[in-house]
Amino acid sequence: MKNLFRILFLIISLFGFQYSSNAAEKIEYLKTDWSFKGLFGKFDRAALQRGYQVYTEVCSSCHSMKYLSYRNLAEKGGPEFSEAQVKAIAASFEVKDGPNEDGDMFTRPGKLSDKFVMPYENVKAAQAANGGAYPPDMSVLVKARKGGVDYIYSLLQGYEEPPAGITLDDGVYYNKYMYGNKIKMANQLSDGLVEYSDGTNATVEQMSKDVTTFLMWSAEPHLEARHQMGFKAIVYLIILTTLVYFSMKRIWSGIKTEV
Repeated sequence: MKNLFRILFLIISLFGFQYSSNAAEKIEYLKTDWSFKGLFGKFDRAALQRGYQVYTEVCSSCHSMKYLSYRNLAEKGGPEFSEAQVKAIAASFEVKDGPNEDGDMFTRPGKLSDKFVMPYENVKAAQAANGGAYPPDMSVLVKARKGGVDYIYSLLQGYEEPPAGITLDDGVYYNKYMYGNKIKMANQLSDGLVEYSDGTNATVEQMSKDVTTFLMWSAEPHLEARHQMGFKAIVYLIILTTLVYFSMKRIWSGIKTEV
């Protein structure tokens, strides 16, 4: 009996320790108003277009988005660039193609059907260029990281000087929102780094929010359609429940209960 109590006490202690450890590790991320949150949430088109600009000018030199094609930028529910704009965007990139009739590979301007151009030929080339670290693909990054958009948004603004007593290796930086607080990617954002075509002030906070919004869309391009479908389903269920209620009330109204 004593052994049983000891085992129970040990199990409870282990669960308590695990809970306290998880509570201690919990990080409060930076908060902002996301337009796409909630039942009626929609993407801010201007933010998506600005976010694409930040990705292209800042992130794309290291991070790929291999699941996106240039034509996606013109699709409903996304940044919704005009077809002419997207054609110009695609044509601004050189795409490796071939072989031609002579059996040689060649480069050509990008087309709407092309996938986003990869920054490196392969994983090994990416690691060699980044001190052994592999820059993750950003296509579904917000879904692959615990904390989602709040984590990415916070990480981009979380660079600080390391606290006293913490030593960092060469090429490693301190970020208070990174798991373990150590990250190999240097701080990429600074105020005024990009010049937004719509005149928006490109602060670090604004760029972080815009590019995170773009990454959310790339991970969930059909989010708006899903929200609309969910709303329709709720309305349908409400109407159905109301009809069933009144039907049952009418049926039972003609039945007299025996006393």
